[in-house]
Amino acid sequence: MASIDNGERITVYGDYDCDGVTSTALLMLVLEKLGALVSAFLPRRLEDGYGFTIGALGKVLNETNPSLIITADCGTRSNQAVSDAAAQGVDVVITDHHEGECLDLPDAVAVINPKLLGQPDVEPLAGVGVAFKLCHALVKRALADGREVAGAIDLRDYLDLVAIGTVADVVPLTGENRTLVRHGLARLNDATTARCGLQALIRVAGIRTRLDCYHLGFLIGPRLNAAGRLGSADVGLELLMTRDPARARRLAGQLDASNRERKRIEEVIIEAAASEIEAAFDIKTSFGLVTSNRGWHIGTIGIVAARLAGRFKRPAVVISIDDKGIGRGSCRSVNSVNLVKVLDQCADLLDAYGGHNQAAGLTIREANVDAFRQRFNAACQTLIDDEDIGLTHTVDAWISLSDADQALIESVDALRPLGLGNPTPIWGVRGARIVGQPKLVGSNHLKLTVACGGTQMDAIGFGMAGRRLGRCEHDLLFQVQQNSYMGRESIQLSLKDFRIMEGNA
Repeated sequence: MASIDNGERITVYGDYDCDGVTSTALLMLVLEKLGALVSAFLPRRLEDGYGFTIGALGKVLNETNPSLIITADCGTRSNQAVSDAAAQGVDVVITDHHEGECLDLPDAVAVINPKLLGQPDVEPLAGVGVAFKLCHALVKRALADGREVAGAIDLRDYLDLVAIGTVADVVPLTGENRTLVRHGLARLNDATTARCGLQALIRVAGIRTRLDCYHLGFLIGPRLNAAGRLGSADVGLELLMTRDPARARRLAGQLDASNRERKRIEEVIIEAAASEIEAAFDIKTSFGLVTSNRGWHIGTIGIVAARLAGRFKRPAVVISIDDKGIGRGSCRSVNSVNLVKVLDQCADLLDAYGGHNQAAGLTIREANVDAFRQRFNAACQTLIDDEDIGLTHTVDAWISLSDADQALIESVDALRPLGLGNPTPIWGVRGARIVGQPKLVGSNHLKLTVACGGTQMDAIGFGMAGRRLGRCEHDLLFQVQQNSYMGRESIQLSLKDFRIMEGNA
């Protein structure tokens, strides 16, 4: 507030992913409402690296000349950059949600990070959630000080940004996160309150139904991420802040094109990385996967790591090595494996690392990659359990097939928003019969009709075309969904797994 009163320049330094961009937009918009002279700086992934770095600090000072820097979704481990800023008379306030060492924090004016409290019951907010907390505190202080401008700020107007960043960063949708996302989705689905930039992005994404977490996580978030992965995240930030519908349409088109290019690059890398892993994979000895290559696009390796972790049910690290022999890696985990703890065990082999339990980044010299591969595998072995390697499924309830009706669909809808920490329930039915001949639909999907206890229903198993069904009774795991085809509404089972019923083999 002192910076605002003194007319000082404030720069919001955000991460280049969807969480960082929504955090930056949120802070920018609220600070402007409070009368701040504020600008934004989003680092470039290829040039500046991850986080609040020393090199990027120089650009911030030259381009925006701030007296105060507020980080968004980064900075907890940026001790040197914060010290360098202080040496030049620039204050730093950090808002972040990544893991950090409580006893070795940057010497900032404030470090706002719920992870630093060391309490397991503290809300695991996304970066945009932490930024929202700062905005809330600023507005409360301004109201307490009798500032008239604060009375015109309704923080509910910004919950759309909070919802997108929270879902895209895959934090648990429980407690306060669930509340923030629920109300953010309501704003996104109201044409009178939705931002023109987001409306344009929804159109180019081809979304014609009411938005839910799936759309934010798999259609909106990736497009906002795409620009930062391949070049500059500034396009996404401008889209979130523009009030010009024509400009919004152009920016949305650019993000959509970047997303298509991102997918093309990823597929090339995934094919190469998966082939390398499969050649050496042994279910009894492979627990943590590390793959590397020169020239892989560092803007896409995070998604590649996530795909590999999902395919092999193991933590995965994908490293891109530049022509100087320096590797930049992205890490993605599975359920019980805390990546930061694993990387702590490999710290002497790394130049730098950071992140949180399920996703992290690192810098490593090419000469250390082989040793890191062995150490990472050994560290993961101690933390892997049966759930992580895909040997079990959690069934919320065993029901009769007749219970899979409209009332059940409506009951599940009442639990929304659904996602990590509050997943869509999985139901089980025992002793179902396969009616008729299953059909192959699309490229790899199984379409069939099942019956049990006098009830008959359609079911589809996505990606299950290679699975064999016997003529005997089966136990089914599924989610219940509304299916719309050629104007006809019906209830359909979305299969998650099946097995021959015990005693029928």
